[in-house]
Amino acid sequence: MQAPLMDRFGRLHDNLRISVTDRCNIRCFYCMPEEGGQYAPRQEILSFEEIARFTRVAAGLGIRKLRLTGGEPLGRKDLHKLVGQLMGIEGIEDIALTTNAVLLGAQAKALYEAGLRRLNIHLDTLDREKFRQITRRDELPRVLESIEIAQRLGFGPIKLNAVAIEGLTEEDVVPLARFGRERGIEVRYIEYMPLDSQGLWDRRRVLTMDEMLERLRGEFGELEAVLEQDPRAPATEFRYGDGGGRVGFIASVSKPFCLNCNRIRLTGDGKLRYCLFAIEEMDVKGLLREGDDAAIEAAIRENLLRKWIGHEIGAARFVPPPRPMYAIGG
Repeated sequence: MQAPLMDRFGRLHDNLRISVTDRCNIRCFYCMPEEGGQYAPRQEILSFEEIARFTRVAAGLGIRKLRLTGGEPLGRKDLHKLVGQLMGIEGIEDIALTTNAVLLGAQAKALYEAGLRRLNIHLDTLDREKFRQITRRDELPRVLESIEIAQRLGFGPIKLNAVAIEGLTEEDVVPLARFGRERGIEVRYIEYMPLDSQGLWDRRRVLTMDEMLERLRGEFGELEAVLEQDPRAPATEFRYGDGGGRVGFIASVSKPFCLNCNRIRLTGDGKLRYCLFAIEEMDVKGLLREGDDAAIEAAIRENLLRKWIGHEIGAARFVPPPRPMYAIGG
């Protein structure tokens, strides 16, 4: 039996995030420049077979949960075929997809038939003009239609990921919560993080979990912390006191959860990362194209042994990752 994937701090890792592309069809200002962008050459992007091979090796070491990300993963042609390959890997128990949902409506049926059930949909606002301001694209109607299609098909759980920014999205907190409550969808508010490609992040623009909780309590009454939640999950969850479902917060800035982290990351161009904010990464593309499985196993373990205690956002010594979010994977 293989030794578990444990880092130097005793954290067990069973969760792999796989970016299938660094390209995206919207241009959120906190992630991408309005025009242009640095993309990996297409021949450098891992094939579905290479992704599946890496996943098989990782599953043999104890990886049980997968999340497909981008860029926008649905921009990758025939993504449902990759889902089908991954579903068949022994040891994999759960697969989720993070998407902006612009293309979801057209692909939802194929993804569902391939076995995908869990979706995280990026949606910061229900206001069409503000959506256009944030994403530089007028795609809110297609996103909302995709959510309806996914629910009709039976996807679940579906969660909404909303980036919270002081001076921009405060007034969206309550409407998004109401939208989720009415549809049985959990909204997850994500504190604004330093992951853009233009150096726009400012700590003063972080809308914190506590500030958002205050707004929600003012509208819906008391929210109770969910005691039975997985302590290794990135979101801190609360239950509406009136029985109207749950809401979550990914408070990476105000309340970092690094000590419970159970995730490793594979980028679209074959780099292995132990943290979203890592400033170093390990190239495994060459091993996937020429090496044996034992070398891939060794690379995964070596990368994990380099993992730090946490990202230290807000500390004077913090250095943002040299690659933007879209090139790393959400």
